[in-house]
Formats: sequence, structure tokens, C-alpha cells
Amino acid sequence: MKKQGADILKQSALSITASRKDILDIFLASSSALAHQDIELKCSDKFDRVTIYRTLQTFLDKGIIHSIPTTENAVKYALCKDECIVSGHHHDNHVHFLCDACGITICLEEVVVPQVKLPKGYSLKDINMVVNGTCKKCKA
Repeated sequence: MKKQGADILKQSALSITASRKDILDIFLASSSALAHQDIELKCSDKFDRVTIYRTLQTFLDKGIIHSIPTTENAVKYALCKDECIVSGHHHDNHVHFLCDACGITICLEEVVVPQVKLPKGYSLKDINMVVNGTCKKCKA
């Protein structure tokens, strides 16, 4: 059974508001990562930019979504899997694919980011690995 937005919000100890539920439903219906603008286009008649931004930030903070950097110094967001949250901390340790032709961005769950050994005294905060290329639709 596919998880519903309300279930995810309850599991994350968030109150169920119209903006949270609607924006989460957009992520649940999408097969690829979304930019703020994509979400805005789908629900700008209901919510303003600030509400959308705050909702995305709340989802990031709770580990419901994760961010993906793009080549244009923008950010896209993708829904996290249940395994992203380990011991209360968000672990987005997979590679992302960005199509240079159409811009679609997807999570490559089966490709794990390699372990990075840092020099003594350094601490790791985040690793983002994005593979650029052409998706199967654009290649055809």
C-alpha cells in the first residue's frame, strides 16, 4: 500500500495543514525531483511563495524530502524513502541523475555514494553526487 501524505505528516510529528498535505501530494505523484517553481506552478492558486518555501524547509528539516543541487546553482527536491532517516538523522547517501536535455532529476537509489575518508581534523557534513547525462526519453 502506498503511503499517503497525511500518514507521512503524522509519522513526522507534523500537524496536517492544507499546504503541507497538498505539497506532499505533489511529491507523491511525481516520479522525479521538483524545483520550487514546479511546486509553485501546481499550487500557486492556493498558496503563496513564502508558504511553499516554509513548507519545503519544514519537510527538509524533518527528513521528508532531500535537496539536490543542479548545474545552474539551483536546488531540486525529492521525496525521501523510509531508509533516509536513520537514528533521527537524515542520510541521503545515493547518487542523483540530471538529464542535460530535459532537466529531469531522479534518485538512483541503487547507486551508493562512496565512503569518503577525510584528513584528520576534518568533519563531514554532507555529500552531494550528481551524474549528468541524457535520459532514455531524450536519447531516443
